[in-house]
Amino acid sequence: MQLVRQNEKSVVKWHRKGALVLAALLAAAVASGCAATPERGGGGGESAAGGGPVESATGRQGEAAPQAGPGRAPETYAQKVAKKQAVRALAAKRWGLAKTPLAAPEPPVVKPRVTTRQGFEVRDDAGLPPVFTTVPTKEKIVFLTMDDGAEKDPELLRMMTELDIPYSAFLSDYVTNDDYGYFKKMQRLGVTLNNHTLNHRYLPGLSAAEQEREICGQQEKILKHYGKRPTLFRPPYGNYNRDTLVVAKSCGITAVPLWASEAFPDRMEWREWDRDLHPGDIVLTHFRGKGDWKGSMPDMIRRVMKTITDKGYAVAKLEDYV
Repeated sequence: MQLVRQNEKSVVKWHRKGALVLAALLAAAVASGCAATPERGGGGGESAAGGGPVESATGRQGEAAPQAGPGRAPETYAQKVAKKQAVRALAAKRWGLAKTPLAAPEPPVVKPRVTTRQGFEVRDDAGLPPVFTTVPTKEKIVFLTMDDGAEKDPELLRMMTELDIPYSAFLSDYVTNDDYGYFKKMQRLGVTLNNHTLNHRYLPGLSAAEQEREICGQQEKILKHYGKRPTLFRPPYGNYNRDTLVVAKSCGITAVPLWASEAFPDRMEWREWDRDLHPGDIVLTHFRGKGDWKGSMPDMIRRVMKTITDKGYAVAKLEDYV
């Protein structure tokens, strides 16, 4: 697929009134989770001789020390989710989503064991990073991933943050190198930046040495600009061979997530015969704009989230499971 570099666009207007309401709701949520603490003071009790006056916790004589109230129980995961969903509902209306995105369950304590999908193996693949399109789970969750980095729409960052929708980025240096700062901001917002090669070339057509430059070279670029080598790698076009996996492992890659479906502003495309979502499916989309497809990145999010929510799924963070 051909990538075209795009200038920054903004198609969703920032409404001051909605922002103020959202801020007020956030402040109320924080305030409701704060318990009052008793006033601190000096030590009390009788004098050493046993006949002196009682000094209160506030340091005044003749008053009994106040009794501490019962401790406030820690906020449960369900309570935290309820607060987030109230904020999400407001954000969903402002961003034009058909429905409020569903809340994902609490991440597993132990990540599931991921193996290569049947039919995606290479010869002698023991010990090589697994290649998969779906994460093994029974929860009704899917994982949203975005490839390349050509379109750098600031509205996407704002939208995904306000809606609290997790996603993972797979970056190619040749389209991110004109604005590393955009993806640094994305990283600060909690998005994991993963490897999609330096130049988005067809890897099976390259020698092992050329593949090493593409994959391991991008590892070093991401380390340099974002402080950490990725552990997840997606080959361009989903094409790879044994050399790809051997090289990827040699420079720190532990897993190769592909995708089960792909999102566009006007449609979904499906890998599976039933054209449906399944627990643990990985959804692919791209950093693109109106010059490449029929809509903006916020348009794409509205479309894919309608599909995901209508089918009763929530979006979870891929790196919590892989």
